Parts: sequence; C-alpha cells; structure tokens
Amino acid sequence: MPTLSGGGFGSKATITIPEGQQPSGQFVVNTVSEGDRPAVNKGDWVTVNYTAKDWTTGKDLPSSYDSGGKPQLYQAGSGQLVPAFDQSVIGKKVGSRLLVVAPPAAAFGTQGSTQLGVGPGDTVVFVLDIVESLAPDSTLSGTMTPPPANLPQVKDNGKAAVTITVPAGQAPPADLQQAVLIKGEGKQVKSGQTLVVQYTGVLWSNGQQFDSSWSHGGAQALQIGTGSVIEGWDKGLVGQNVGSRVLLVVPPALGYKDQAQGAVPANSTLVFVVDILEAV
Repeated sequence: MPTLSGGGFGSKATITIPEGQQPSGQFVVNTVSEGDRPAVNKGDWVTVNYTAKDWTTGKDLPSSYDSGGKPQLYQAGSGQLVPAFDQSVIGKKVGSRLLVVAPPAAAFGTQGSTQLGVGPGDTVVFVLDIVESLAPDSTLSGTMTPPPANLPQVKDNGKAAVTITVPAGQAPPADLQQAVLIKGEGKQVKSGQTLVVQYTGVLWSNGQQFDSSWSHGGAQALQIGTGSVIEGWDKGLVGQNVGSRVLLVVPPALGYKDQAQGAVPANSTLVFVVDILEAV
C-alpha cells in the first residue's frame, strides 16, 4: 500500500508509492484516521477535500488543497463522480481521512482524464478528507424571528416545506425584500460558491406553492452569484451566513420577468423561504 506523510486531516497529504510495487488491481479503501461525527449515508450531500497521485506514472495530481483548488461537493452513491469518490465515503464518519487505491474501473477507466493528466488504464491513489455530510431531509431549527408585518409570514413544519402566508389584499413590493428568520453562525456565502439548500416558493398573487426542494427529494445544490439562478436569489443570498433561513420577496424584474415558467405566470412576484445548509 502507498504510505502517507505530511499533515493530517485538513491538510495536503504526501503520498509515497511503494518502490517497485505494481498495483494489485483491487479497489481498496482504508481509514487512516476516523472522525467522530455521524457516518455518510447514500444520498447525503458530502463535501470532500482530496490529494491524489497517479500510481502508474508516479505523478502528483491536482489537489483541492492546491492554490485555486476546490473541495468536491456531491451526493454520495449517486454516480456523479468516479467510484473512488462516489462509493468510498459511504459508511465512513465525517472527519475521517481515507486512503483510496482506485484501479481504472474505480477511477478514470480506459479513457483516463486529460484534464487531470491521468493516462488510460492508470491506477490512482486518493486521500479523501470527509469535511461535511448533509442528509437530503436536513433542515434548520431554532426560534424564528418573525418578518415585518407587511411581508409574508412563515410557519415551520419540521422536515417538510414551510407554510408561507402572503398578507391579504396587499400589493406586492416593487423591490427585492429580505428578512433573516434564523441567523446562521456559519461562513458568509460568496459569489461563485455552490450552496446546499432547502427551499419553498409561493406566488404572491394567490399564495399557491409552485416549487419546493421537498418535492424533489430534499436538499438541492445550486451555484450562487453567477446567473445560474434567478437574480433575486443571487442578490438575496450572497452575503448571508450558512445556517440562515432567509425570506425573499422577488419582484418580476429579478425573477422570471415577463416569461411564464411552469406554474409561474408571467410578471409574477415570488416569495421564497431558503435554508442555507452549506456553501462550498
């Protein structure tokens, strides 16, 4: 087996390949150090930092700890990433460091990865640090601060979509409105990050729910601040803290404008409650 040196969990590892030793062809997952938080389950949103080395060539590969490197955020067991990431973390505790030897079938196959510099059929060694794991039914708890009386009111329903009540007979505001219902103590959300969120959206016009993460299997991941979501979300969520529940009232100009979108009529004012569970 390869050996590790350098810092422990949370720092880049130095991977040393055993001299003159060819890989066995087996997919091996060893726990180097075990965390003390709950284990990752299939379907959880997991955040992993990694160091990697190509056993076949001996080359160090890009790491999330390198300058410009980024952690991987993905749903464990969903097939989004190669099995070395996708399968290795299931059943392992958050806070653990794993040493993974991935033969081609568990790494980049017979195609390799030109982006990473992995040749066809190469065996890759990964060191995975499991930073966080969130179940799809994760939500925020705590005492909510009521929003101002002229904004929609919100009722918590535990592990289900919140109930949002739009003030009767009141014209929608012309500008984006924000209210922090639960103030998180986590890191501040930055433009370009990927968020894991629970959310519910209703129409101001009739209070009807048109979308909710709970209707899509639970927590969802999305990029913020880059135009991949409506502008009201980009403006309203960047700068908030992880762990916050935020009420957003989004005027049409910052929503879907004059275009109908599924159950949302053109020129609709939208109301969202968003739980910010993680930012990567």
